[in-house]
Amino acid sequence: MKRILSGLLAVATMTMVGSLAVGAQGQPAPPQPMGFFITSVGSGSGGNLGGLAGADKHCQSLAAAVGAGGRTWRAYLSAAGAAGQLPVNARDRIGSGPWYNAKGVLIAANVADLHGDIERDRNNIRKPMALDEKGAEVKGVGDQPNQHDILTGSDSHGRLPIGAAATLTCNNWTSNADSERTIVGHHDRLGGANASWNAVHASAGCSQPALVKTGGNGLFYCFAEK
Repeated sequence: MKRILSGLLAVATMTMVGSLAVGAQGQPAPPQPMGFFITSVGSGSGGNLGGLAGADKHCQSLAAAVGAGGRTWRAYLSAAGAAGQLPVNARDRIGSGPWYNAKGVLIAANVADLHGDIERDRNNIRKPMALDEKGAEVKGVGDQPNQHDILTGSDSHGRLPIGAAATLTCNNWTSNADSERTIVGHHDRLGGANASWNAVHASAGCSQPALVKTGGNGLFYCFAEK
């Protein structure tokens, strides 16, 4: 009798453990933390972002407002080196990835995939996925107004263009003068010869009206460095 009871108890225990295991396996994976967004608003001063430090602060503030301020955020912007120093490349500022948008969708697994170093179109930066920090789509081609011009000051590989100095970065993100310009990408991958997310054409100037004129709103990309 004891042997039968012991056997029944063992079977019941195994069944309960197995049920718990199945239940655990059936649970959805926890959402990935946001590590990428387009700013929902710009600085309000066109290309004058307060330099790279000011742009980073803007990213950090927007992230904090939606509960993601526990990570270190960096603006995806290149800048010229001062006094003989090396330039700052956007791709070197943003950590190693992976990065997910506000809805937990993978944007890119690493820096190489983000920039197509080995194979093109390994990132997921397109209008439905390139969301702002609140998880909303950013207006693009077909919307009124079109705001797909995203400030980068970078070439398609995420580096300051050779010989560009500060002439294509709104004077290293300190100027809103229309005598300055910057390179912009298209987050919706529409328009322009190469429809790149980070390098399509130069702006008409660095004032807010000039950025709006070519289809933008002074917005830029933010990535969680860590």
